[in-house]
Amino acid sequence: MDNRKIILFTNVDTDVDYKITRQVDEILKRNGWQTALCPTTFNETTAIVPPAGYTCSTLEKEIPTSEMVITLGGDGTILRAARLAAEQSVPILGVNLGGKGFMAELEAEDIGLLETVAIGDYSIETRIMINVEVQRDGEVICREFALNDIVIRGDNKVIDMTIYGDDQKITRFSGDGAVIATPTGSTAYSMSAGGPIVDPVAKNIIITPICAHMLEARSFVLELGRVVTIELGHKKINPTYLSVDGGDHMRIESEDKVKVYRSDKKTQLVRLSDRSFYKKVSEKLGERE
Repeated sequence: MDNRKIILFTNVDTDVDYKITRQVDEILKRNGWQTALCPTTFNETTAIVPPAGYTCSTLEKEIPTSEMVITLGGDGTILRAARLAAEQSVPILGVNLGGKGFMAELEAEDIGLLETVAIGDYSIETRIMINVEVQRDGEVICREFALNDIVIRGDNKVIDMTIYGDDQKITRFSGDGAVIATPTGSTAYSMSAGGPIVDPVAKNIIITPICAHMLEARSFVLELGRVVTIELGHKKINPTYLSVDGGDHMRIESEDKVKVYRSDKKTQLVRLSDRSFYKKVSEKLGERE
């Protein structure tokens, strides 16, 4: 096992002094694993001071030769790791140090369970991902993929949207925007906008309007094989932006088309317990027995 390596992808805003990271590192090294510390804000030009005895590296550099990524932060930290992890087919184990943490498997107080990871006693849960393309004048000007969602929003102004499934009109409305989510993302922005909670291992695309200015606007749950097309309207030519998994916002124009469809890439999440998704939802959303 001497050459086997696990990445510790630490959000330095939630594990400021690396307390939990060092505990995880100790468990793994005690069981014969190598580790690579990759703070979320580290790059080759930053001046991050690592804990004594550690050096920092980047996820991009370490992931091709690693067998797992352990994220220490919230669900946003998992999303930041998901792109590279999916491209390299490397599983992710989330340790929640943030808010709700729907995707994370462990809370900070559960890290003793990492002993079972160290000996290979875990399962893998596969989550679908979705591709997004922005087309302008018939050409693709942007192509990304997401684990959680694609969000199209106006800049504090109402925008017009028409949404199609396989070229058949689903809905047309004015409002703040729309969320196109995976089942994994159904407990994020989509839920906050009034969308349904969907079992995360399901294979669907969820369309949820954001603050639509019409009573009839509702969420739609589509079969994963559908191609969703969003056209921006011409009545209200207001600034509009697209973001993927909560990342940087891209300005899109009134005549652009946004297409969302199934990705060939998948996210693999490490599972250590038999705690059901339903129990996790009731716990995270405040329901008590």
